[in-house]
Amino acid sequence: MAGRRNNGVLAVWAEAQRQEQRREEARWRAQAAEQRRWEREQREAQRTAARSEREAQRAYQQSREAEAARRTAELDGRVEELRGLLAAGLARPAFRAQSLLAPRPVPPFEPGRLGEPVPMPDQAHYQVPPPDQAQARNPGVRQRYEQYVAQARARFEQDWYAAQAAEAERQRRLGEYHGQYLEWVARFRQEDEERAARTEDSLRRLRSGEPEAVQEYFSAVLYASAGWPEGFPHRLVAAWEAGSRQLVVNWELPGADVVPATGRVRYVKTDDREAEVARPATERKALYREVLAQSALRVVTELYRADGDGLLASVVLNGFVRGIDPATGREAERFLTTVTVDRAEFAGLTLDRVAAVECFQGLGGVLSARPERLDEVRPDRLPETVGGSVAGQGGEDDPDLFEMDPIEFEELIAELFRLRGFRVMTTARSGDAGVDVVAEDLDPVTGGRIVIQAKRYRSTVSPTAVRDLDSTVRHHGAIKGILVTTAGFGPGSYEYIRNKPLTLVSGPELVELLAEQGLRGRLGERPAGGGTNGSTNGSGHGGANGSGGRAAGEAGSGGAAAGSTGATSTVAVSWSSRTAGGDPVELDVSAFLCAGGRVLDDEHFVFFNNPQDPDGAVRLHPTRSVPGEPVRRAELTLDTARLAPAVDEVVVAVSTEEEEPPALPLGYVHGLALTGAFGPDVSGPARWEAGTGGVPESAMVLGSFQRRGGVWEFTPSGTPVPGGLAGLAVRWGVAVE
Repeated sequence: MAGRRNNGVLAVWAEAQRQEQRREEARWRAQAAEQRRWEREQREAQRTAARSEREAQRAYQQSREAEAARRTAELDGRVEELRGLLAAGLARPAFRAQSLLAPRPVPPFEPGRLGEPVPMPDQAHYQVPPPDQAQARNPGVRQRYEQYVAQARARFEQDWYAAQAAEAERQRRLGEYHGQYLEWVARFRQEDEERAARTEDSLRRLRSGEPEAVQEYFSAVLYASAGWPEGFPHRLVAAWEAGSRQLVVNWELPGADVVPATGRVRYVKTDDREAEVARPATERKALYREVLAQSALRVVTELYRADGDGLLASVVLNGFVRGIDPATGREAERFLTTVTVDRAEFAGLTLDRVAAVECFQGLGGVLSARPERLDEVRPDRLPETVGGSVAGQGGEDDPDLFEMDPIEFEELIAELFRLRGFRVMTTARSGDAGVDVVAEDLDPVTGGRIVIQAKRYRSTVSPTAVRDLDSTVRHHGAIKGILVTTAGFGPGSYEYIRNKPLTLVSGPELVELLAEQGLRGRLGERPAGGGTNGSTNGSGHGGANGSGGRAAGEAGSGGAAAGSTGATSTVAVSWSSRTAGGDPVELDVSAFLCAGGRVLDDEHFVFFNNPQDPDGAVRLHPTRSVPGEPVRRAELTLDTARLAPAVDEVVVAVSTEEEEPPALPLGYVHGLALTGAFGPDVSGPARWEAGTGGVPESAMVLGSFQRRGGVWEFTPSGTPVPGGLAGLAVRWGVAVE
């Protein structure tokens, strides 16, 4: 009995142990299952996150690839726009003179906020909620409610009368403004009628063939030319010769950077960046030449299409760009194309089917072999050479070249070329027929004999004299011939010298060349008022370097391009072109666009290698010789409306050139002066002379434009700065390597 009871107890205990063990196993299995579930959820979350990350990465990469594709499409579109330059011009309607007579539309009356009635107060917004029935039995509540109602009514009436007064004031101001508008419309229409009358008179003079009217009309045609790609300039100078019915135009072309240097853009996944693939150099060069040829053909097309009266018998078009002259390091006009096109020859072209470069050259045009390097061509003819005799060139006290003794005139020409670095001999007394001066270029590679003829004419030199010069060059075995005259040349002469080693120097160009070398000479009597004939503003390098009078061309283009607006101010710096000892003097004018006494950045340092700031507010023009005077002159223009907002000062400085150290001290420079022509928002002295006597430094701050309370003022300084141009750059915070 006892053994069975013990066995029963053990059995119960064993059963309890097994049940506890099963419970533990169940808990372990539950925990294991929970752990596996959690692990599965984690793995699923990780897979989901990875999938989302891959999708996000893929979406990001696709967006970057799309951006690269968009940029590539923009580049392709730009190239197509350049290739279709001529076609786009042909598709545009021709300019018609009668379109100038169309009345200008009157802008509609736009009152702005004055046209909006003042909103009246809404009485519903002033309602006071009444108390409920239980509260209404309370005398205090009823009394407060009645007070609130009275206050709300008073506010409403006050706001109503205020709105009524504001509306009455609005209507008064609207009527006043509308009256001003009607007065403005009356003036607008009167001015438009006066403009139409002046235009009608101009068209009458145009139809009668007056040179000034013809020149003005065709200049307007090109200025109004539209539909050119972004970045194409619109600067030109033109001249009309009535006798030959020839229009001579200098037209600014875009630089080589108009062709995108990048061919396509691709996205590099490994580096997460956009890589620009360069356009092949041969493709860029070919496309740029095509752009130049198409530009020339398009300009000539627009001129002939606008000539409804048949005034033009031929067009001379010279294309130039603004670039750095490798010989001087200064910005200059570099001619890259030239062509003379007769009307009948041009009319026979089917321009929508031609290859631009081949067509341009087939017309006799000359296109630079390497325009991207600014390799120049010699223009067929320049606007400054149009016309026969020229009066009023040079200073009043200078010898009259027309009246000069023939031998003295030849000696003067010989001295001119001697100062330009040639070995010179005159032949006036030796009887060497056909040659007045023999110059020898001593360069061992490109040098040789140059024959020079000097003719004191008052009217146009005949083409026969030019052909005789060509024969003389061949007879003497010379490398070049130069014909110098006090008059001018006709289109036949310029046509004859094309692609020949001949150079023609007209009277105005001769005066410029003489002045540059400190020599004196004028052409006849000066006109009343002491002004000069505006065709001689050149730098004077054309006659002797074979550019066919390019110097004067630079001036003409520059003069036309200045396009001074009412807000533009001009500072001209002038100085004597030689020291007391006779050495040539050249100065560099510079400007620093500053904020807080330091230049904004290196691009806001304006000098000969960076002739304007990024906003085009300050521009440095090429240095010129003053006609008839031994004086050099450089101009700096400032348009305050285009200045960066941060600019509070524009410093103007000057330094001597430092090509061969040591630099010339300013104490050796005489006649350094500054003249100002200021816009309406700028004040300053009309003239200021800098004292340079005894100054050992080679640089000087001439003055600065400073903004004071929204008004600009130019204040002269005259403070010397050591270290030349580099010292100036360091002084104003430019990084100098």
